Amino acid sequence: MRAIRVSTLDGVDALTLEDIPPPTPGPGEVRIKVYVGGVNFPDLLMSEGKYQFKAPLPFTPGLEAAGEVIELGEGVTRFKPGDRVMGFFDYGAFAEEAVVEEKFLMAVPDGMSWEMAGGFVLTHTTSHAALVHERVNLQAGEVLLVHGAAGGVGTTAVQIGKALGCTVVATAGSDDKAQFALDNGADYAINYTTEEIRTRVKELVGGADVVYDPVSGNAFTQSLRCINFEGRIIIIGFASGTIADAPANYVLVKNISIVGFPVGTYRRTSPEVLLRSYNGLSEMWAAGHLKPQQSHSFPLEETPEAIKALRDRKAKGKVVIKVRDEE
Repeated sequence: MRAIRVSTLDGVDALTLEDIPPPTPGPGEVRIKVYVGGVNFPDLLMSEGKYQFKAPLPFTPGLEAAGEVIELGEGVTRFKPGDRVMGFFDYGAFAEEAVVEEKFLMAVPDGMSWEMAGGFVLTHTTSHAALVHERVNLQAGEVLLVHGAAGGVGTTAVQIGKALGCTVVATAGSDDKAQFALDNGADYAINYTTEEIRTRVKELVGGADVVYDPVSGNAFTQSLRCINFEGRIIIIGFASGTIADAPANYVLVKNISIVGFPVGTYRRTSPEVLLRSYNGLSEMWAAGHLKPQQSHSFPLEETPEAIKALRDRKAKGKVVIKVRDEE
């Protein structure tokens, strides 16, 4: 089968397309025929050896994919061959076939295309689990400030915030992306290249109760200055490339909580948190609250370009890799 391979930790330009043997499912695992894989920021970090989880070389990257079940490992009961599924991987999704644990698969719901499904699980689960989990416990009527709102996780946080009954303020790096965030459901949008986040948030809504931050850098610094008393900041990542510091006096005076949500770590240590989100997301999809946003689609052989599109902030929504055509 064809698969993208990481053989050296020299970045996306060192990725290769190779023919390798198909994987075999072990106990509790499912082998799927992959149709679409989703690109995520950790794919870039893993190609450089900078992600917190280190896969053994050589490996196939890719943290999420959607496809058809073709083989079951011992003890698998929830799925059968022919089922349409989407899953969350440690790695291995950017290939024509992949193996994933049964517990990290969810059925592709009616009405969801392969392209939507291929980029659904990781970003939606990240946002749902981060916001609904007891670490933040977002409530109806609160103000949610979403940074990077035109990106893969940002678009999902906006939609989930609205589904939960919140007022959503989005930040983005251009007028075009700000308008995209509004079209995606945000109540307000701020272009942080021309407007000061702190000032605009206070003008628009008075302050934020919860901040969803996959960006860090100046966005985090600005958040400290417009968050409400007893507010919560949840850190998802550092897309800006700058890891901001949190002055302890702000934490004390405003009595705020600053927490992290490393979804990959939760996958390995507390999978029940993610499984609860699978159920919540299924309900939100059925209610019509979720509309996955696809930005770019690349063939498997152009995986390096797909990751670069995400790295260079060209995406509005999700970047996906079309591994094979529908049959």
